[in-house]
Formats: sequence, C-alpha cells, structure tokens
Amino acid sequence: MAMGGGFFPREFSQAPKTQKDSGKPATCASCGLYQQVNSPRMEAFGEFRKGILNIGEAPGAEDDRKGRQWQSREGQRLQKEYRALGVDLFEDCLNINAINCRPTDGNANRTPTGREIQCCRSRVLRVIGESKPKVIILVGEKAVESIIGNLWHKDLGGIYKWRGFTIPDRTLGAWVCPVWHPSYLDRNQSAPEMDVVWRRDLERALSMAEVPFPETQNEEEQVSLISEDRLVSVLKRIKKNRTLFAFDYETTGMKPHAEGHQIVCASICFSEDRAYAFPLPPEGSEARELWKEVLGNPNIPKQAFNMKFEHAWTQVLLGTEVRGWDWDAMLASHILDNRQGICSLKFQTYVNFGVAGYDDEVEPYLKSDGKDGNALNRILELWGDSEGQRKLMTYCGMDSLFTYRLGLIQRGKIK
Repeated sequence: MAMGGGFFPREFSQAPKTQKDSGKPATCASCGLYQQVNSPRMEAFGEFRKGILNIGEAPGAEDDRKGRQWQSREGQRLQKEYRALGVDLFEDCLNINAINCRPTDGNANRTPTGREIQCCRSRVLRVIGESKPKVIILVGEKAVESIIGNLWHKDLGGIYKWRGFTIPDRTLGAWVCPVWHPSYLDRNQSAPEMDVVWRRDLERALSMAEVPFPETQNEEEQVSLISEDRLVSVLKRIKKNRTLFAFDYETTGMKPHAEGHQIVCASICFSEDRAYAFPLPPEGSEARELWKEVLGNPNIPKQAFNMKFEHAWTQVLLGTEVRGWDWDAMLASHILDNRQGICSLKFQTYVNFGVAGYDDEVEPYLKSDGKDGNALNRILELWGDSEGQRKLMTYCGMDSLFTYRLGLIQRGKIK
C-alpha cells in the first residue's frame, strides 16, 4: 500500500543536499578554493569504456599541476592495481574527486573539510547523473562522506565501516563500492595484510561492472495493511502449511516490563514480495488467540531481526513463549561480518538492497527520553490518527519484508 509522499526519493534530482542547515547555499563561491589552485573545478577525466566511475578524495599537487586525477604516487599505485585486474584507470573508467580543487595548508596537501565536500557535492552528483555509471568506486573516506553521506542520515562512520560492500544504491542507480585510498595503505605499512584485503575489495568492485543492476521494487506497495478477518485467514494458512515467516513488532519502548507498555502493531512476511501489517488484535479475539497459537507452535519456523526483542514482548505482554525460532538475521549479520556498527537492520537493508532512510519519518517516535530501557517512547503520538497508523504499519511491514529477504541471502552465504 503506497503512502502519500512515500519513503523513497522519486527522482535522482531530489537527492542532492547542497545547503548547510543555515540555508546558506553550498557553492564554489562560498568555498573559495578555486581561487587558489592551478586547475580550478577539475573536470572528470577518462574514456569510461566499462562504465566505472572512480571518486577519489581531492586533487594533490601533481593532479593540480597536470589538471588530471591520480597523477601522484598513490594514483600510480591505483593505476597499477587496476591494470593487474584487467582495467585501465583512464581508458575504462571516468575519474573525479569528492572535491575538485586542491585543498592546501601552505604548500602541503590537506584533508578536505566537510563544508568543502558539501560545496562540491552537486558537481559530483551531476557527473553521476550525466554519465550513469554501472559502478561507483568510492576511493577513501571523503568519497564515502560525499556520496553515502548524502543518503545515510545516521552514524556515517569511517571507511573501515563501509569498505568491501557492493551496494545496489537505488537513488544513484549504480553499484556503490567503497574501498581504502592508496594513501591509507601507505600510512599502515606495518599491516601488509591490508594490501591483500584492498586488492580483494578492488577486484570485487571492478567485477560489478558485469553484474546487472537489480530491478527496482517498491516495498511500500508490497505491504498489505490487513483487518482482523484477513489476519485470521493468513494465520490459518501459516498454521496449515507450517510456513517459515519473519515477524516484527512496533512497541511503546525497548523493554516491556514497565506499566503501560503496549505492542502497538505487528507484521509478518513469508514471501519475498509480500508482507502483512496489522494492529495487535484485542484480547479475547479469534485473531489474537490464533496469533498466540502460531507463535507458540514449535513446528512453525520463525525468523526475526534481534529475536530476543520479539520474544520478550510476546512473553511479557501476550503470556506466550515463542517456540520454533529458526533464524535471527541480526546474529547472522554478526557471524558474516563482525565489524562494529554494521549489524542493524537499516544498515543491512542499505548495503544489501540499496534502500536508505525508510525509517526517517518513524524513527523520532521510537526514541524514548529516559535512559532506562523500560522508558516509554512517543509511538502513540504517531498512532493517534489514521495517517500515522498507516505510516507505522507500513514501516513495520517493511521491517518484516527486509528481514525475510535478508535471511534468504544470509542462509545462502553461510551455506
């Protein structure tokens, strides 16, 4: 069921953020770097035969002198690594930087500032929009800040968090692949194993030019908001067929033990293209009793993202022990890659399915003011009218849908 306004950006042109919070335009004029360099506003360079766009961090002294990217020692190293993988950095690729005028501190190169990245972002996004690359390789932390930082509104973190992923970014319509910058390896020569990881990441990223971009779906329209009668029918089908399903709750807090807590709504998903969301049925209703029966049936396999959350809320507020747990997509995320900050459902949804920010409207209502895990959040404010209910249930359904899909991917990887 589609929502008014929607969770996703409708067009690429709506994505760029080119202003500060103050509203002051982020432009070349307000940045001013172009006045201090030999090659101002350095243009993208390369023949682009294989549809690969490399985004570096900033021009260095040699780049600025010659008016072309990747002319330094680090750039020559990148050229060499690409050549070993069958790719010419300038014939097969297009190249640009997160900022396109050399930042200096005296005569020395310096790291570009967040403001400078913001001022140059519209130029970088315009190159993406015009060239329509198959693959965007983000070389270094500032390239990640420029591109992913424009979409990811949570804790962005550094390059270590993002390197190695091949992200089917729907807003950009391309595989987005963050990798370490060659200079990062030069600064960590005491860890030669990083070279091996870097080459593997580059190989994976370059290979994505041969992988078709996934067909875009609209998960909002794949969530059905159902009545009690329809819920009964769906649960009877699950009970009869003993179908694996993922489920999710939206609740009034993190922990269920304080007085006044509620499970506001729930969702279930047992196929890749359909989820069902519903208000928690009232006590004593056929739908509620059937829901408890299905959850307590050890012969019906169940999946969640952080299953101890759904388990605790079911146990405390429904008086039912969930049995038949089959998969926890959060624990599987930790098993597959235990880097810090990457095992949330929203992060995994972005790196696996290219969807960022579908929780932006709902998230403020899910936070509580108290430090106690049993504190109440503001979810009932959102639940106060029909539009808020529709937003919350659609969001809940998308959680189940992405949890189910993620579980399928994880099972394949772990096998």
